[in-house]
Amino acid sequence: MWHYTLQCFECQRESPTREAGFRCKTCGGLLEAKFDLAGRRKPSWDRRHLSVWKYRELLPIEREESIISLAEGGTGLHRCQRLGRKLGLRKLYVKNEGENPTGSFKDRGMTVAISKAKELGKKKVLCASTGNTAASLAAYSARAGMECIVLVPKGKVAGGKLLQVTMHGARIIQVKGDFDKAFATALELADRRRELYLMNSLNPYRLEGQKTLAFEISDQLDSKTPDTVILPVGNGGNISASWKGFTEFQQLSITKTRPRMIGIQAEKAAPIATAVKGKESKIRPIHDPQTIATAIRIGSPVNWPKVLKAIKESKGTAETVTDLEILQAQRDLATLEGIFVEPASATSIAGLKKLRASGKVDPSETVICVTTGHGLKDPSVLERLPKSRTGYNLEITDRSDLDALERIL
Repeated sequence: MWHYTLQCFECQRESPTREAGFRCKTCGGLLEAKFDLAGRRKPSWDRRHLSVWKYRELLPIEREESIISLAEGGTGLHRCQRLGRKLGLRKLYVKNEGENPTGSFKDRGMTVAISKAKELGKKKVLCASTGNTAASLAAYSARAGMECIVLVPKGKVAGGKLLQVTMHGARIIQVKGDFDKAFATALELADRRRELYLMNSLNPYRLEGQKTLAFEISDQLDSKTPDTVILPVGNGGNISASWKGFTEFQQLSITKTRPRMIGIQAEKAAPIATAVKGKESKIRPIHDPQTIATAIRIGSPVNWPKVLKAIKESKGTAETVTDLEILQAQRDLATLEGIFVEPASATSIAGLKKLRASGKVDPSETVICVTTGHGLKDPSVLERLPKSRTGYNLEITDRSDLDALERIL
């Protein structure tokens, strides 16, 4: 590991790396890990297999024995020619994070955060979640032998994700209200009970793991930088962490440029997109956000300052999509490319379609759409599909039934 410090995102004051707090004691701003890359050269990691820990020099874990891993990262960067033709793009790729161990991008951050928790001597971990963070934390805490507590909004978490949390043995506490209420409760609980180590994206170590998404994209493109990277946005950790990753590779002269970052939000859960479109310097939280894309149903995203900076610095933008557009994009990706993602993941595809229609993405661009979670995370989508998609009720008992089946096909 190379030397790093914890620095306030707002006032740049440094904080001790051995402290468990995640806010600046001077101004209350978010903390982030800052590596001293001046004069550094690319490490000799080319022979290492593609994974989060391939880039361990750029991850804030001091001892190799602290690492808790489930072989996360190394997800596919899929060239999508059929979907690209439909959208009028020659070079469209999907970085499918649903290929991670628990089926979502959260594993990238969780492996680093749980490793840091072990390094700090923590025994109990805590998070608030719409589902994917809880599933990931439950798995990694089980791997580490730590007690895990997750707070979820009651009745608003997809069944597949709750099943994962239950099977990994975490304690589930259902909170009346939305994610923001669950998160506020988790914050207060962590403040009252110091032995509980908070694992939400407020935790800067989680975002350090998530920045490896950008590292992998660059490696998979042979150190070339895509023109545009499009990501779903909920709490904002993924897009801001990816921008940090692209920036660090540029500082190391591994790549020459950085991509334009575009964030996509659901129409009725879009505080960041609203701020970007209105050229505002702050977001206005949304009370009771609504969308079928439960993983990004967040009205008060904690990482909004980092997201607004990433979009501004990259000359990017943000867009909103409707639930109907999300479901259509989910189906297009599955039927045209064989990639099945949960609704929140499909917002990047839905957003790209809208951006192409408005001319904000050029046909010649190399575009990466990040899909964040596997489709089996939320099987309730089956109930929303047309009957022709869910099959015919035909019991095969004799040859006449087979004849009937032949006529249907």
